[in-house]
Amino acid sequence: MNIKIFDTNEELDQVGGNIIASLVQTKPHAVLGLATGSTPIGIYEQLIFLFKKGLLDFSQVTAFNLDEYVGLPEGHPETYRTFMNKRLYSHININMNRTHIPNGDAPDLEAECRRYDSMLAGGTQIDLQLLGLGHNGHIGFNEPDHALSSGTHVVDLKEETRKANARFFSSIDEVPNQAITMGVGSILKAKMIMLVVRGESKAEIAHQALTGPITTELPASLLQTHPNVVVLLDKGAGKYFYE
Repeated sequence: MNIKIFDTNEELDQVGGNIIASLVQTKPHAVLGLATGSTPIGIYEQLIFLFKKGLLDFSQVTAFNLDEYVGLPEGHPETYRTFMNKRLYSHININMNRTHIPNGDAPDLEAECRRYDSMLAGGTQIDLQLLGLGHNGHIGFNEPDHALSSGTHVVDLKEETRKANARFFSSIDEVPNQAITMGVGSILKAKMIMLVVRGESKAEIAHQALTGPITTELPASLLQTHPNVVVLLDKGAGKYFYE
């Protein structure tokens, strides 16, 4: 595990974006696992910057997103499909048919989970999986539990997760109670994982996840079992690694 701590978010975003960019430059048909939320926005902006400078070509890239809320209709401003279009896809030359996100508004959610797993299994192995970290240690929407699902599944969101995401909605009452998420088993199959954590409020959980016991009660701790993980922390999130 390679842990890097940055004095500024600008430095973090540049390094994170350049890691993904280097992959796409050396492997034009790369398969990316992508994340949403505020954590990856600066990294996506770096990729857009490099694309507009003519240094990147996404036309052969395939992308799989980690998760999607359940019950939000297509076009809702807070779906992760909307997020990805707004923050990345509409600014680069990726083929939209190669961008895959679970359908949280599918009439049969279990069938949708099976469909997504089938796509993951049928495609090339994910070359790089980008992850953020929840305040309770979740990755994707894999919440702490006595056992974790390997494949794509529907999860009941913890109250702390809904509260953390309420800032994107008018009120917490509008935050969905469920999501479809790629399972931990699928995440760990990626050739490389890049975990990005920002803010002092996540310093303790980041330190526990990366140095403490491996337990399903802290899903991110399972990243310790992966042979190729790069961790990018801002100064706040990395405070306990200085001690």
